[in-house]
Amino acid sequence: MMTNLFSVFDPSSSMFNLPLNWTSTFIGVVMLPMMYWVIPTRYMVMWSKVTMTLHKEFKTLIGKNGLNGSTFIFISTFTLIVYNNFMGLFPYIFTSTSHLTMTLTMAMPLWVGFMLYGWINHTKHMFAHLVPQGTPPVLMPFMVCIETISNMIRPGTLAVRLAANMIAGHLLMTLLGSTGPSLSYTIMYLLLVTQIALLMLESAVAIIQSYVFAVLSTLYSSEVN
Repeated sequence: MMTNLFSVFDPSSSMFNLPLNWTSTFIGVVMLPMMYWVIPTRYMVMWSKVTMTLHKEFKTLIGKNGLNGSTFIFISTFTLIVYNNFMGLFPYIFTSTSHLTMTLTMAMPLWVGFMLYGWINHTKHMFAHLVPQGTPPVLMPFMVCIETISNMIRPGTLAVRLAANMIAGHLLMTLLGSTGPSLSYTIMYLLLVTQIALLMLESAVAIIQSYVFAVLSTLYSSEVN
């Protein structure tokens, strides 16, 4: 029984005392063998075009000083997030990206890796980022504090942005769906159209939020070069 409104997002489903909530995160592994087909399918051709477009976009954001192959980690992150976002749109499938456990696990290692690489290899460059160009000398101590705080909350903002956007749409669909049994047939048709429109909106949000997460991670990595 649902004890409160947010209970639908609790990771509580199990079978034979085995937690199955995070199983949907790894179901995408079954699609990997498609990459090794001699003749690529339409799905693989379409996905290859998407990844090549993302590669060119991330390569431009990283700049000429970026390491070769550094775009692959951001493409992989985008793929993982967009897959889990879409899996959460299906009924009775746990949305792993709506939990900070999942989003922080992706954001924290990326941010820590960028910080360690930047402070070890480009220390002067990292110090220069703490004071924006053209800052008056009187405001420099305050700007250092502000830039330091804004830099430290980056993984939190990445994680919370993704989780909040995922949980908001799902919560609205749950609220509207729970009112269905008590409505008349006329209002039921209106509710059905609204739910379909929300589902299309959530599909767009699933792509946009994964792209935003990957692009922001790319921009954070470009600052340490």
